[in-house]
Amino acid sequence: MAALCAAAATAILAALAGPARAADAKVAIGHYKWSTPVVHVDLDQHVTWYWVGPDTMHSVTGISANDTEDDSDPGNPLPDHKLGSTYRLSFSQPGVYQFHCKLHPSVHGEVVVSDTPGNPLDDPEPVPKLNVLLIRPTLTQLSLSRPRFAATGTTLNLALDDPSVIDAEIWHVAHGHRSSYAGWSKWRAHIGYNYLPFGGRSRHFRPAPGRYVAFLQATDLFNNISRIRRVTFRILAPPRHHRAHRRA
Repeated sequence: MAALCAAAATAILAALAGPARAADAKVAIGHYKWSTPVVHVDLDQHVTWYWVGPDTMHSVTGISANDTEDDSDPGNPLPDHKLGSTYRLSFSQPGVYQFHCKLHPSVHGEVVVSDTPGNPLDDPEPVPKLNVLLIRPTLTQLSLSRPRFAATGTTLNLALDDPSVIDAEIWHVAHGHRSSYAGWSKWRAHIGYNYLPFGGRSRHFRPAPGRYVAFLQATDLFNNISRIRRVTFRILAPPRHHRAHRRA
């Protein structure tokens, strides 16, 4: 009997409280998916999409009959958003609204709008956090195995605290100062110590006898860029007997 009374009281309280109401929704787009694939809101409430990365080349494009005009990137077949950018839609008609990314259709989801009037100011959810690190990589212990070497090159030694692409911009040096552009090199480097081939002949650098300076930067997976570091070096002329042999 007590159990029946408790159940009845619970039913009465639920009836007095009325139907549960949804709140405005926030959806994070990152790692090639929506954070909430199926979003529920009430009439006149809104959904805000946040590009949180690390991938940002996604759109929110309507593909159902009731939302074909809704598009975060109208007229742009190659969407690419800045980290933290947003797109918001309000929904004034009940129904199911389907969306996908025009570039990556597998990045998709839907918004289900009830026929219950909602409060467009009811926005309790926190703003999604970015999925990226904003700390620049650190490029340390930079040196050349030999600062003076032949056109065959030497080894560039460095240490990294984050996997990165290393870019080196190489300049001729005249009278102790940078003078003319000589070429560039690029490597993929891992966390820890790296030993990279440096200064030899390549598609973008033609070593010739003389003095040089290389300016190096590391760019990590989130496009954070290290401080510029530099190394100076000298490429030696070939031995005389080698030059004489070549002339012969």
